[in-house]
Amino acid sequence: MATLRNQPPYPSGVQPEARYAWLGEDRIAYYATGDGPVDVVVTPGLFGSMDVEWDEPEFGLFFRTWASVCRFIRYDRRGSGSSDPVSIDALPPWESSVDEMLAVMDAAGSDRAVVFGGGDAGPTAMLAAATHPQRILGLLLYQTSARYVVDDDYPIGLPSAMADAFVDGMGASWGTEEAAGFAVPSRADDPAFRRWFARYMRAMTTPRVAAAFLRDMMDSDARSILPSVHVPTLVLHRRASPLVPLEQGRYLAEHIDGARFVELPGGDGPPFWEGADEFLDAVREFLAGIETPEGDVPRHDRAMATLLFTDIVGSTEQASELGDRGWRDVLDLHNAWSRRRVREHEGRLVKFTGDGILATFDGPGRAIACAQALGPDLQRIGVRIRTGLHAGEIELHGEDVGGVAVHIAARVMAEAGPGEILVSRTIRDLVVGSDVVMEDRGEHQLKGVDGVWQLFAVAARNDGSR
Repeated sequence: MATLRNQPPYPSGVQPEARYAWLGEDRIAYYATGDGPVDVVVTPGLFGSMDVEWDEPEFGLFFRTWASVCRFIRYDRRGSGSSDPVSIDALPPWESSVDEMLAVMDAAGSDRAVVFGGGDAGPTAMLAAATHPQRILGLLLYQTSARYVVDDDYPIGLPSAMADAFVDGMGASWGTEEAAGFAVPSRADDPAFRRWFARYMRAMTTPRVAAAFLRDMMDSDARSILPSVHVPTLVLHRRASPLVPLEQGRYLAEHIDGARFVELPGGDGPPFWEGADEFLDAVREFLAGIETPEGDVPRHDRAMATLLFTDIVGSTEQASELGDRGWRDVLDLHNAWSRRRVREHEGRLVKFTGDGILATFDGPGRAIACAQALGPDLQRIGVRIRTGLHAGEIELHGEDVGGVAVHIAARVMAEAGPGEILVSRTIRDLVVGSDVVMEDRGEHQLKGVDGVWQLFAVAARNDGSR
């Protein structure tokens, strides 16, 4: 992709050429411009349309200035702008959004990049850094949050009633001048700007899709990701944001190792008008300090992963009943089905545990789907399994893995009943917005693990399989 890598910043008023990256059968619109030493991948999440942005002169100037110090790769997430739509009944999980980002990087010829995550794209950027540290050089987080709504251990969140009112209000006013004035208060007195921004919102997505994504954003909780982010991080946050309080930006910086926090003036949602110079100065300084390693990709000895443990129920009794040869045949079939399902769901089979498996996945959605497929496969050969899942930072020891997260996942599995897929709350929080249905199994004391753990069971599918 050498021709893409050498594109200069586009002149005033000229929009970079749009291209498409493929993720399965879906197309993701993007462009790449600039020839700086660092690649920066930018998505504003739901809140952007790369085609309409360039109709507003200050918008174009902002991006051209940014592209003057880096190679600037901008894309529309699926469900927004010029990319393919998504089903609002089952929005893509964060791990799928990470796949979009990596597909764009691959199409643009970018091996490693700094990732910008704004608004509801922040968790995607954080998850990419935690699960793919070999691809991510750094994080730029703007006006985003690990959790938006208040919780027992998160008093800085918005009251639930306020969050509900916001989603309902934006769903009703999306694409109107009223919503434009709320999103960009610094330009609320400019009728021409309000008209353009309302059109810009309509180009982003439809009101129903906007409401679905905003509801998903309010229900999300990415706090479990933060301890696993170990790349240089800059958190930029508005001083007077009406939706994302300043304290939520500080929380990100305080819980990501080594992160720097920059407070920006004003209360606009986008960074392109109010305080644009302060934003770009902070970004320039951050990018100037990013090291761009040459040659081989550096090795990483830890990363965030979803861990899946299984165990055959009643294996001792079954082995005694079948005898050595019969039991060996059962185990051979168990192992073959396990390898197949883990591979199909893009996981890595770490090892067989005698009468079960340990596998890792980049995200919980694939791990849950793998477990849902594997259970019925094994039941057809007379084997029932219990399954446990947890997500956290793991240590990489050659082909093996270690760390507290591995121990927790094993203990979650031990609490599962025959045929049950049991997950930690961390998993539940990471799949909010997907079509996975969870049933609360209450709080548990896991053997050898401090604290009380809330566990959830993955509900059976409509077809009767689990």
